[in-house]
Order: sequence, then structure tokens, then C-alpha cells
Amino acid sequence: MLNTQRIAQLTLRVGEPLLPLSRHVPFGIQKRVLEKTVERLFAEPLADGAFDLLDGRWLRLEVSDLGLAWCLTRTPGGLKLLRDAKADVTIRGNWKEFLLLASRQEDPDTLFFRRRLVIEGDTDLGLGIKNLIDSLDPDELPPRLWQLIRALGAAAKADASPVAAQT
Repeated sequence: MLNTQRIAQLTLRVGEPLLPLSRHVPFGIQKRVLEKTVERLFAEPLADGAFDLLDGRWLRLEVSDLGLAWCLTRTPGGLKLLRDAKADVTIRGNWKEFLLLASRQEDPDTLFFRRRLVIEGDTDLGLGIKNLIDSLDPDELPPRLWQLIRALGAAAKADASPVAAQT
């Protein structure tokens, strides 16, 4: 029987060559999926005002190695996603860095200070978003989803470490 770590490693190996194909998914589908997912996963922080720092301001997330980018803002109806908008701040990095951030396998400060994730534009807003990400409680996610994210992040971190490459 495969353990969670082995499944995560296998998922990364199989998924890595397929991920670049995601740039060919029509934006309308990306938008629907991402807005519904974010709305559901972050319902409580949204209701509590955690995302209000984006009210009338635009964040652009760029996943450089996949050729994907989305612009995100807070509206009275929730979070809104567009393909392009005049971004106040951009956070850019490769997909593994975003996975390490989401899975809490790497400290956000480490990712930003080592420029593995880059903030451009309104740095105050960027730091506010970094702090928002830090403040989100992973225990509010569905437990199986959080387990999967953690396992994928751990596999990505192990894959990137020099020790893993030698063994």
C-alpha cells in the first residue's frame, strides 16, 4: 500500500509535465473554477473582512513557469477575477514556490527575501497580502484537502532539496 508521501511524489512527477498545459484552459473556465473555489475555501475570512485590503485594489498573481496570471480584487459580492487589470501589486513566482507557500513548507519571508517569490508595485499592499496569507488558518480548509496540500508541498520541498537529489 502506498503512503501519502509516495502518492504525493508520484502526483508531482505525473503532474509536472502536464501543468504547463493549464495555460490552454480558456480563461472563462479558469475564472469560474477559481472564483468558486476561493469563495468556498475562504468564506469565513471573506466574511470576517480579511480580504478587505483588496477592496478597490488589484492583485496580480503570476505563475511564471506555467504562463498563467490572474488579477484579483475584493468587491461587495466577494472576490472577483479578471484576466487583465491595472494591478496595484504583483506577486510572481514559479508554481512550486506557490505550493510551498500554500502548504506552509517554506516560510513566506524566506520565499520573498530569497526572491523565489517577487512582490512588485505597492509593497505595502504586497506585505499586507503576505501577512493575510500567513494569517489564514489551514484548519478551516477541508481536512483531506489540507492533507493533500501539505503532502504535495512536502514532496516538492524534498524534491528540491540537495539531499533528496543525492539519494
